[in-house]
Amino acid sequence: MSRPRKFRNVCSLPQVTEFGPLAGPPNRGDAIILSVDEYETLRLIDTVGMTQEECALEMGVGRSTIQGIYNVARRKVSTALVEGKILSIRGGDYRLREHRGGGHGCGRGCGQGRRRGQRGEW
Repeated sequence: MSRPRKFRNVCSLPQVTEFGPLAGPPNRGDAIILSVDEYETLRLIDTVGMTQEECALEMGVGRSTIQGIYNVARRKVSTALVEGKILSIRGGDYRLREHRGGGHGCGRGCGQGRRRGQRGEW
C-alpha cells in the first residue's frame, strides 16, 4: 500500500485559471492541467524568488518533493507554450493557509487567502 499524499500549503488560488493561444480555435479537450500546488511552486520559486528549500518549508513538504513538483510544472508550462495548448490550473493535493496578521511569510503577492476552496476542488 502506498503512502497517502501529503497536503501542500498554498497561500491563495490564482486569479486567472486558464491560458491559451490567441490564434486559432481553442481545443479544450487537449488542455494541459497544472495543479494548484504546481502553480504555487512556480510562483514561490520563479516569481517570489525562493529557493527550493524555502519553498518546501513554506508548503510543508520535503525539498525533494518540491524539486519533483517544480520539474513537472515547468514541463507542463513549456509544453503548453511550444504546442499552443490551453493551460488550465485546477485540482491537486493542497490546503489553503490561514492568514493571521501581516507576518505570515508567504512571500510577495500571495493575496492572503482572498479565496477559499477545498482540497482539489475549485
